[in-house]
Amino acid sequence: QVQLVESGGGLVQAGGSLRLSCAASGSITRFNVMDWYRQAPGKQRELVASISSGGDTNYADSVKGRFTVSRDNARNTMYLQMNSLKPEDTAVYYCRSSDRFTMRISWGQGTQVTVSS
Repeated sequence: QVQLVESGGGLVQAGGSLRLSCAASGSITRFNVMDWYRQAPGKQRELVASISSGGDTNYADSVKGRFTVSRDNARNTMYLQMNSLKPEDTAVYYCRSSDRFTMRISWGQGTQVTVSS
């Protein structure tokens, strides 16, 4: 089973930037879609951004124009570049993968992002 490990979270002031990484233990070319989700305290987990194996991307309205998702197949890693961060972006960010061959859904352990006002 492929393992996903997120990194890059931390504490940043409003208006700042962070880049999250999601490193897979195996090839990510087997994933037809990779996603970033986030969960704030007391709230449901929500989809933030998705990227297909072909590079098509989708974003939640709340992050459009500020966040950029990308993937590097050679490094087996997905990224989330987060700019113009707001306090409401504070959450634990998770990556998720969907395996095109096994249909298995895998999650990382999450990385905390805290944006201070």
